[in-house]
Amino acid sequence: MASYLWRKYADYLYTKWERTILWDMVDPYRRPKSFTPLVTIYIAAFYTGVVGAAITEQLYKEKYWEDHPGEDVPLMKPKFYYGPWRVMRGEVPAHTK
Repeated sequence: MASYLWRKYADYLYTKWERTILWDMVDPYRRPKSFTPLVTIYIAAFYTGVVGAAITEQLYKEKYWEDHPGEDVPLMKPKFYYGPWRVMRGEVPAHTK
């Protein structure tokens, strides 16, 4: 029984080595992996963020108009950015923590 197991193990190692040699020879000629799935995910994430920001801003405007009908809506404060930022036209909202 032991010799049978040793023979099977030796056959496994030999075929494993043989497979490694074969794929090492073929590997340089293999097509490179595609970036299409990664690019697709990045594009979907970008447009999800754009749509989410537009919906958030619209909800902010509607809430402001309910409380102050007929007035101009001030700029919305950034949610995840606490550094300095500049506005070319309009008022910069007061920074509150």
